[in-house]
Amino acid sequence: MSQRFSTLLLGTVALAAGLAVSSCNTEKASASETENPAAAAEAMSGAAATAAEEKAATPADVTTTAPDPSSIPASAVGNAAAILARPQVPILCYHQIRDWRAKDSKGAKDYIVPVEKFKEQIKMLADSGYHTILPDQLYAYLTTGAKLPSKPVMLTFDDTDLDQFTVAKPTLDKYGFKAVYFIMTVSLGRPNYMSKAQVKQLSDEGNVIGSHTWDHHNVKKYQGQDWVTQIEKPTKTLEEITGKDIKYFAYPFGLWNPEAIPQLKQRGMVAAFVLAEKRDQQDPLFTIRRIIASGYWSPKTLHNSMVQSFDGK
Repeated sequence: MSQRFSTLLLGTVALAAGLAVSSCNTEKASASETENPAAAAEAMSGAAATAAEEKAATPADVTTTAPDPSSIPASAVGNAAAILARPQVPILCYHQIRDWRAKDSKGAKDYIVPVEKFKEQIKMLADSGYHTILPDQLYAYLTTGAKLPSKPVMLTFDDTDLDQFTVAKPTLDKYGFKAVYFIMTVSLGRPNYMSKAQVKQLSDEGNVIGSHTWDHHNVKKYQGQDWVTQIEKPTKTLEEITGKDIKYFAYPFGLWNPEAIPQLKQRGMVAAFVLAEKRDQQDPLFTIRRIIASGYWSPKTLHNSMVQSFDGK
């Protein structure tokens, strides 16, 4: 608890000073998850930010310790309209990082990024001056307008695949990048999936662990005890593994419904991530957009898709 108190204290100080898919089986994926981000960019153009928000902060301007969401006073948190008005931060979603196999379907290759292509994509981000941010930073920015590094990007990984640890992590480490790993707990310790020790190592090294349910069951179909099985118990498991609160959630297949949001809030989540569709106008923090980084994309195509999909409201 002393570590938790220290984190809260640092966050409060920072706020006061700154305010400134193995399981994600592509055969099961919805149309919203597989759509081209460029096509999903309707109403995404013509960002109109205030001058203060448009001014990019340099890394020196920005504290690396974002306030814990629970330490941000309610009076400082903007309403849904204010959150929706802020320019979106590009958020990429990855699944498997491995070379394509003969049996991989055309659709599956959107979710499977070959190793060299992944390395090229991450190098492009580094060479282009992007800085990775983590969810607490994003939350503070969205709710209070806190400054972010110049050219922020968030990297996220779904489903607990082992190659995220053995291939993706060393690549990110090379550039000093951190990421968010949304863990499906049923897979922990199984062949080709991460172990509890590997998840803890990711957390200990400054990455963020989020929840991705127990077994990737569609949230729109939950009834009764499903909320305990799919959200409550996996959250407790991940908190026991990491020794940290689990505050962020990614919907399986990117699918959600309004009924899910109060259930997630009751179980300690402060934000949740969808895929390419529009954000909810009442609860934008629980419908934060991501795009899938396709295995077909060159670094240039990835960059173009980021710009198209996240350039506006």
